[in-house]
Amino acid sequence: MIKGTVKISEEICKGCELCIVACPQGSLGLSSHINTHGYRYVELIKDNCTGCINCAIVCPEPAITVYRQKKQPKK
Repeated sequence: MIKGTVKISEEICKGCELCIVACPQGSLGLSSHINTHGYRYVELIKDNCTGCINCAIVCPEPAITVYRQKKQPKK
């Protein structure tokens, strides 16, 4: 299985939840905290991200960066 993770800029995120809906693994959720602009921002809530980039594609702000681990070569 491919492993990935996301970094979400808490100050850029406006909590529109588009990325939450787009995530097939259900890895994202709204934080209970509020950023300095008054928005609840999105955060990674499960460690099952595959790095599919759906969240970054639908994000209307440049708030999400997706990272993927390199595939391990088969021996």
